[in-house]
Amino acid sequence: MCFDTDSTPPIFDQPICASTATPLQLVSADDTHFETFLAQPSVPSGAGIVILPDMRGLSNFYEQLAIRLAEQGHAALAIDYFGRTAGTGPRQQDFPFLQHIMQVTAKTIGEDIAAAIEYLRTLGGGNCHSVMALGFCFGGRQAFLASAPRFNLAGAIGFYGALSFYPNGAPGPLQRVGKLRAPILGIFGGADTGIPSSDVTAFESALTAAHVEHEIITYPGAPHSFFDIKYREHASACVDAWQRVLTFISAHATPQN
Repeated sequence: MCFDTDSTPPIFDQPICASTATPLQLVSADDTHFETFLAQPSVPSGAGIVILPDMRGLSNFYEQLAIRLAEQGHAALAIDYFGRTAGTGPRQQDFPFLQHIMQVTAKTIGEDIAAAIEYLRTLGGGNCHSVMALGFCFGGRQAFLASAPRFNLAGAIGFYGALSFYPNGAPGPLQRVGKLRAPILGIFGGADTGIPSSDVTAFESALTAAHVEHEIITYPGAPHSFFDIKYREHASACVDAWQRVLTFISAHATPQN
């Protein structure tokens, strides 16, 4: 379903610059304060990445991922979804995230993503010329949906994001392809029992028909949430996926003047 509390992103390359990182609260359109984690590079690439977590919300996995991105020159801001229902205080490992994820809505998620995008666009006097979304599981689905024009993103990257209707009837990226515009990188596991291969194939075909620039990658034998240092048997898939993410960011980032 999502990463464990002890999961760690399996990043295999060396930093190209120093980075700094800090927790940060942002304010959404409805005046909700929500937690984020900001990592900044000493030598900015011009790209800013909004990291969209899985159903557990902001966790150490995404904080570490933000730092790894900053070490590659990309400012990264990982957000939490639960400011409205859980506040901004510390949380224990047994935090009942399922109770809270059921209370988020497309509207509130969109407002929080928009606040994060706006913050990155003004960061450092406008160092982030190109803002993109990078999400995992639930966040991967939201990253695909954030390809919509209203977010004005330079790109959207989703790891194993559910593509079709949720049990509550909410339509997914597959049903909303006609409203997507920003380039998409979709990464999936071939052994993911929660995302049918038929959905992935249909999503790729629909993106092609809608003339949305995209790259869809499926790693045979890889399960859901395979991008985790614990999955040593899928290390090659992790390395390849990470390199594709960095390549996508570089390809869609506007160079610094």
